[in-house]
Amino acid sequence: MRILQLDVDKIEYALVKPESKVYEESDKKRQAVENALALFVCVEKGDTETEAKQAIDDAVNFAKKQKIGRLVLYPFAHLSSDLASPEESYALFKKMRELAEGKGLEVFAAPFGWNKQLSVSVKGYPLAEQSRSYGKQKREVKKSQKIDTSIVKKSDWSGLPETDHRIIGEKLDLYSFQEVSPGMVYWHPKGFILFKQLVEFMREKEAEYGYEEISTPELANIALWEVSGHLEHYRNDMFIFDSSIGTVGLKPMNCPSTMLIYMTRKWSYRELPFRTAIFDKVHRSELSGVATGLFRVKEFTQDDGHIFAREDQIESEITQLLKMVNEVYSTFGMKYKAKLSTMPDNHMGDEKLWERATNALKAALANNHMDYEIKEKEGAFYGPKIDFDVYDSQGRAWQCATIQLDYQMPLRFKLTYTDKDGKQQTPVVIHRAIYGTLERFIGVLVEHYQGKFPTWLAPVQVIVVSVSEKSNAYAESVYAELKKKGIRVEADLSDRTIDYKVRQAIGQKVPYIVVVGEKEAEKKSITVRSRSSKQKEMKVEELAEIVGKEAASRSNTLTF
Repeated sequence: MRILQLDVDKIEYALVKPESKVYEESDKKRQAVENALALFVCVEKGDTETEAKQAIDDAVNFAKKQKIGRLVLYPFAHLSSDLASPEESYALFKKMRELAEGKGLEVFAAPFGWNKQLSVSVKGYPLAEQSRSYGKQKREVKKSQKIDTSIVKKSDWSGLPETDHRIIGEKLDLYSFQEVSPGMVYWHPKGFILFKQLVEFMREKEAEYGYEEISTPELANIALWEVSGHLEHYRNDMFIFDSSIGTVGLKPMNCPSTMLIYMTRKWSYRELPFRTAIFDKVHRSELSGVATGLFRVKEFTQDDGHIFAREDQIESEITQLLKMVNEVYSTFGMKYKAKLSTMPDNHMGDEKLWERATNALKAALANNHMDYEIKEKEGAFYGPKIDFDVYDSQGRAWQCATIQLDYQMPLRFKLTYTDKDGKQQTPVVIHRAIYGTLERFIGVLVEHYQGKFPTWLAPVQVIVVSVSEKSNAYAESVYAELKKKGIRVEADLSDRTIDYKVRQAIGQKVPYIVVVGEKEAEKKSITVRSRSSKQKEMKVEELAEIVGKEAASRSNTLTF
């Protein structure tokens, strides 16, 4: 049995049509539940009441610790390819509902066997998303067992709306998702250009604000996670396995290994703050099987940063970060609001230090005249944090940037610096990410722009199309000249009609389409059609200058 456990602000589902030969009749076509623990349940071959009882007991214990009063059971077959029959699954799902009743929680169960429209808003703390597996030992792959090669295929996103980033990504050839790597992204050349442009932008910002980039191994002995507290608070969401170098874990966060870099030398108060930036991949297993493209991934890259600072530097560092957040999101034309998340029940360390950290964040927000709402008990397990909800062009909110103030981990790693009196003091650490997760942020951007990226982000900035074979030679020279000037350009010199070529280019949502015919060849000019359907005749050098200026300024709009 596989369970995806989510602590949700809200879960809402509506019945569409039965999708299984076994389904549960229901008069209630829609259900919305707020502030609940949602269990997405996948019943596998061989599962019994033993697995069902263990899953319910674990969920109830977690709910009581987190003071959650509602439990939602949701049948979800997409977590495994080793499914029990519909009859067995339905029987065990009903049993789980019975087991959950009488445990002191209000229990809801989504009808079994239906295709449903689903909307979930997950809370922002680390333990809000966890995956669990029960009865796993019965299904371990043996050498003699035949491997199912049918999963060597691309994920199927048919049926999704045209506005969805998965559909847009396929049409623009940005990325794909493969069944053999669930929750992980295959970046195609055009998509990786987009990825690299965002990294380059953030690297420029970080250099401007005095960060130094680092990188650390993806694997570490679990002793590191014991010291950091992740083994106690985050173990179920880590990839941990035995290896030739002992029991190791893939890093779910960059902070513990960054602490090790700080520990390699002695520090004076004059050398702080020490600002580090890192773009390493991290891995978390809590999102197993959730088919939501870039929004829910298990392998991802954060624009992560850690600032080692004295306590008297907290406010100035937070002020810099607030400024940085504003500059970045203004570039994309996105508004945002701040949320202050306080100490969760499942926290680490002295509550007096938590109070000090929370008051420091409140003071920084107040002194920067920033409005914010309080999110009680939703901080990270090591410290309170400021999260930012970013609004896209459709008015939807996405939690992206985060600033977290940590007194706990520096104590656990015994970090020190020498103060002006020669005494050893413990620094504070500010964890921060501006995009958050690059994969998720790209998903947000794809839907924010609906694939119509500004010139600086567009994987292809210009497409050159020839009117006929007679103008191919001149079209090739235009293409070569633009490419030489550093413009991301493609050329369509096929024997298709010009109308077809232009339609194809429009479908690729490129900022500028260059049409070249015999007339343009004679005049040594080009006809440029912008994405806004405006058209101008100009020289190649003029277009190169327009594209260059838009890219250099990271303009969010086209020149014409």
